Amino acid sequence: METRQSSAIGRPRGFDTEEALERAMLVFWEHGYEGASTAVLTRAMGISTTSMYAAFGNKEQLFRRVLERYSEGPSAYLTRALDEPTAHGVAAAILAGTVRTTTRPAGPHGCLGVQSALTTSDAGKEVRELLVAWRQDGCCRVRDRFQRAVDDGDLPPGADPRLLARYVTTLAYGLAVQAASGVRRDELQELADAALRAWPLP
Repeated sequence: METRQSSAIGRPRGFDTEEALERAMLVFWEHGYEGASTAVLTRAMGISTTSMYAAFGNKEQLFRRVLERYSEGPSAYLTRALDEPTAHGVAAAILAGTVRTTTRPAGPHGCLGVQSALTTSDAGKEVRELLVAWRQDGCCRVRDRFQRAVDDGDLPPGADPRLLARYVTTLAYGLAVQAASGVRRDELQELADAALRAWPLP
């Protein structure tokens, strides 16, 4: 009996966790949080509902894992953008990254975080709050970077880092919504370029 129990405990799940998370990410990205039913998720992941719960927890817990994966993968352009040497370069890299990520030829269009937040009902309150915090965290990171630009003289002394960060992130989310609506990549990039023409110079 002990041998059989030990064997069962040590038995591998029989599926690739990372691949399953990747597939779940694509489902949430395409359908949003509420549109991604458990049946659709497990079918895309190639696992049973029992296996999903055992490996990832419930749908909300799975989504939290997926959002982390999205932040470290497709949405990692934000972290890279913050390393640009100028504030203008940061803003340009964020918008270009948004356009590139939300219009991938072989993948869902739009932003996973935005798409999932747009249709989250009261039943998904915790997910909605999670996404609000996710977006706010990104805005705060941009704000801190722009504050450094003011301190370094890269932005004029009268520039408002909070307002500029909100401006850039609001543009980025707007571009993502347009991408999800089918607006072409080149047109979105033109919009991003136009928005940065009024960027404050030192």
